[in-house]
Amino acid sequence: MTIMNRRRAMALMGSGAALAMPAGMAQAATGAVRFDHGVASGDPAPDGAILWTRATPAEGDAARDVALTWHVAPIGGHDAVGLRTGRVSARAARDHTAKVEVTGLQPGRDYRYWFEAAGLRSPEGRFRTLPRGAVEDVVLAVVSCQLYPGGFFNAYDAIAKTERLDAVLHLGDYIYEYGADGYGTDRGHKLNRLPEPAHEIVTLADYRQRHAQVKRDPDMQAAHARAAFICVWDDHEVANDDWIGGAENHQPTTEGDWGRRKAAAMQAYFEWMPIRDPRPGQPWEAINRSFDFGDLATLVMVETRLLARSKQVHAKGAAPEPGEYAAMMAERARPDRELLGANQLDWIERTLTRSVKAGTPWQVIGNQVVMARIDGPDLEKQMGPAGYARLTERLSETEHRNLAKAQAGYRAGLPLNFDSWDGYPAARERLYAAFRRAGSRPVVLSGDSHAAWANDLYDANGTLVAAEFAGTSITSPSWGDMMPGIGREIAAANPKVVRFCDQEDKGWLHLTLTRDSATARYMTVSTVMAKPYAPGCAAIWRTRTGAVAPIEPLPA
Repeated sequence: MTIMNRRRAMALMGSGAALAMPAGMAQAATGAVRFDHGVASGDPAPDGAILWTRATPAEGDAARDVALTWHVAPIGGHDAVGLRTGRVSARAARDHTAKVEVTGLQPGRDYRYWFEAAGLRSPEGRFRTLPRGAVEDVVLAVVSCQLYPGGFFNAYDAIAKTERLDAVLHLGDYIYEYGADGYGTDRGHKLNRLPEPAHEIVTLADYRQRHAQVKRDPDMQAAHARAAFICVWDDHEVANDDWIGGAENHQPTTEGDWGRRKAAAMQAYFEWMPIRDPRPGQPWEAINRSFDFGDLATLVMVETRLLARSKQVHAKGAAPEPGEYAAMMAERARPDRELLGANQLDWIERTLTRSVKAGTPWQVIGNQVVMARIDGPDLEKQMGPAGYARLTERLSETEHRNLAKAQAGYRAGLPLNFDSWDGYPAARERLYAAFRRAGSRPVVLSGDSHAAWANDLYDANGTLVAAEFAGTSITSPSWGDMMPGIGREIAAANPKVVRFCDQEDKGWLHLTLTRDSATARYMTVSTVMAKPYAPGCAAIWRTRTGAVAPIEPLPA
């Protein structure tokens, strides 16, 4: 399947696909408006950032554009000192969302911003521009996987209260496509947090409504108002286990053309997220981009879903049968299977090489899926009959059967997850070779798995090439919800690679970069089923600049 380019996407979606139409092209709304979805900033630069809001028009004005005025001022100063202002239109063709790329600001400085419309002032947000030159440290929050029905966004409340924060990295699954009777909605029924619309989302209107619901959440709004987000999508922004030609959760016979659905999802994403719009001449899928935090770190955000990914050998769901193992492993080993694609891989290598040659201590890879080679655990052998019975006592009869099938596959050599980098070993070796050619030993950040990981990354020859810190989910369920303690068993089955695995806790990853170390704190919330909650820290792991030794634990 060919990659969706701008011309084809616009043809599929109509005039609403034009993401950068000038203001004033349609009659402006004249009635009162509301800022129900807060404000957000993203993609910070040394001289500015993207500012976002959504202006909900008065009843009867849905077809009209909304004229907005935006304001940016340095934090700690008066509005009259350093205030910048301008105008933008929240266009009906873009679901009344508006984005502004503010420039001309000072590097490494905190700013506040807000919007106004028809005399109403929006909530206020803040962001920090990227620094230039010498930088002592960088503090990042790393998040992913926020199933709205899965519980309260307590982790975002914790992030909003963090005293020092330079940016938030969102590694995907900002929304989920499932309906009210789909994946993970048992908690949603208990908490009255069911998805809108109630059916699985397929159309542009559906995706817009789902994004709007998430943005109405007060904890989500607080986190967006606290710091700039640097975002990439994973699979659920379109459909589960997607690849360039389709998805496990897309059925063409009932849900229509994959390209049309993907285009609708991408349009809603670009409308509702504080991310730069597609670059002229580039496919919409190419959201890979880089950010320099002064002379301390280069952040490389990659795309592993829609740009080049080959179809998964085996999608998540029912475990494979023994007769399928050989064919699956043969397909997995094919050297032409892609996750990044040649163009993106070349860009990654050039970006890392530039950073290393500049003397930058850290190269950080913002990546959707877990990169480490992880073997599935033989739980019965590791735990014994009594321990295995205690671990699995919450499982239904069907879940017991599926787990037994999965165990048989693991004993036969199947990896833990074919949707992760483990399903694409040749592509992973190509990336590791790029790391070596660039002279970089990067820190890889990962999401998707709904679990926290601290992994040492080794190539096929057993050479240590990188450190991986993967954050757990904001709310999305995991194996640990059904089998508490399984993370320890996964780590025990992979003693060289998996240094830490927490499958139970929900929360986020707090990453601090200094000139000599990168420290990952695995921040937790005591519950996603109630408020208030208690914040905590499950573990702390560190890697050192230029180290060839494994990552090391610190006291939590």
